[in-house]
Amino acid sequence: MFDLTGRTALVTGGGRGLGLEMAKALAKAGASVAINGRDRSALEAAGDQVGSEGITLEVAPGDVVTDAAEILAAATRSTGRLDILIHAVGERDRRGTDDMDAAGFAALINTDLTAAYGMARAALPYLRRSNAGRLIFVTSIAAFAARAGDPAYTAAKGGLGALTRSLAVELGSDSLTVNAIAPGWFATETNAALAADPVLQQFVDARIPLKRWGRPEEIAPAAVFLASPASSFVNGITLTVDGGMTVQM
Repeated sequence: MFDLTGRTALVTGGGRGLGLEMAKALAKAGASVAINGRDRSALEAAGDQVGSEGITLEVAPGDVVTDAAEILAAATRSTGRLDILIHAVGERDRRGTDDMDAAGFAALINTDLTAAYGMARAALPYLRRSNAGRLIFVTSIAAFAARAGDPAYTAAKGGLGALTRSLAVELGSDSLTVNAIAPGWFATETNAALAADPVLQQFVDARIPLKRWGRPEEIAPAAVFLASPASSFVNGITLTVDGGMTVQM
């Protein structure tokens, strides 16, 4: 039910953090997996790192904003197909409304939302040929639980959730499902200092019922589920993985 043998996947933003954890999990489930990022050497280093775990990852370097066709060509070079696209690229600009002008707002929307649409659109010919394609966006709990001083990121992630629903309705007749994963607070290398902050831990204790940060590998089962035959009738949802943070009053 969760076997991905014979399937080919591309994980954008897959060179580190949650993207890399999802890529590893897909490979362990049997898929041929390519990871994307702007820095080829960083991708190759990630591939070497997981090689010690018996995992092989192809690399598909490029900027998702401008290089979608090239990224897809690299990802499909070995197998000639693409069955699963997980779009996990995202940037953040924590400037509030007084400090962020319209150009700055548009730049983040372009990276976090418009590029997701462009990448998905470019992948559609491959996913349609799969006859059981899986398009998975990685959004955020910021899509539906806002914090002050983060307008562009919140808008981008909210838009990505709406895009998920729209494409799920439009593309379902192509035997293609479109879903999203909304991670909460995860202790990746990017925010290791925050995760170690005892003051912030008080906030975590108060706001997350499990009273801890998520471990990066805990995002992986959500990705495997949505990529696998087990989710064949799941379409248009956002699967929240946040330890219960967004359901607590």
